[in-house]
Amino acid sequence: MKADPVLFAKALADETRQKIMNLVCCRWLSVNEIVEKLKVTQPTVSHHLAILREADLVHMREEGKQTFYSLNQNRVASCCGQLMIRFAPETETTEAVKKSVEV
Repeated sequence: MKADPVLFAKALADETRQKIMNLVCCRWLSVNEIVEKLKVTQPTVSHHLAILREADLVHMREEGKQTFYSLNQNRVASCCGQLMIRFAPETETTEAVKKSVEV
């Protein structure tokens, strides 16, 4: 799936979603664990996770009645690269990103 920079930017636009992404970076957390760490309601966390899922920024797995989430780091990197290519096409860093995408 090609990165959608607008969907990515919308997903990042909320501080709670940024906090969730930070929490699930490099580890799997259940919805309940995210609720506990953020001290917000479960419906609020579920709402934000739905937006992150729509943007494909989190992986999801179910174990019994619990759902666990982890950051989709490849998607984050891809979206960031697409933003660079679109909005900073003439920078050296963007040239490096373009070469890595072509490989």
